[in-house]
Amino acid sequence: MQQQQQHRRVFTAALLALVFILAAVGTTEAGKKEKPEKKAKKSDCGEWQWSVCVPTNGDCGLGTREGTRTGAECKQTTKTQKCKIPCNWKKQFGAECKYQFQAWGECDLNTALKTRTGNLKRALHNADCQKTVTISKPCGKLTKPKPQGKFHFLEDGAECICLI
Repeated sequence: MQQQQQHRRVFTAALLALVFILAAVGTTEAGKKEKPEKKAKKSDCGEWQWSVCVPTNGDCGLGTREGTRTGAECKQTTKTQKCKIPCNWKKQFGAECKYQFQAWGECDLNTALKTRTGNLKRALHNADCQKTVTISKPCGKLTKPKPQGKFHFLEDGAECICLI
């Protein structure tokens, strides 16, 4: 009789262990099935489209940009993000476009301007930037050739540079 009870206990323990193992395997399988559903919901949302960075003060420094996206299942379709416009960038080409510039060229005496070309180095937040840009600036003081001669005062008090 004791031997039968001992066999029942061993059988019951083995049966409980088997039920416990099957329950644990079933739980992990269920967990794996839920993950692909979450990925499917994320794919319903479109890519974020960002506006240009708008500085808080002035025309450079810290600011914000607005982002939007579309999708029927998206929980969030708009958001604001902090951004920064470096103060040493050439803003005339877009505050989010960084160019590497060549040295200034020679002065054009007809226009009194000198120019240089810049190649796109970096575009922030997928900004639409020109690949190459050209800028101009005044030449500054043009050195005129000095007349050869001596400075004299004439008898009537007038000044002249006379070639002698």
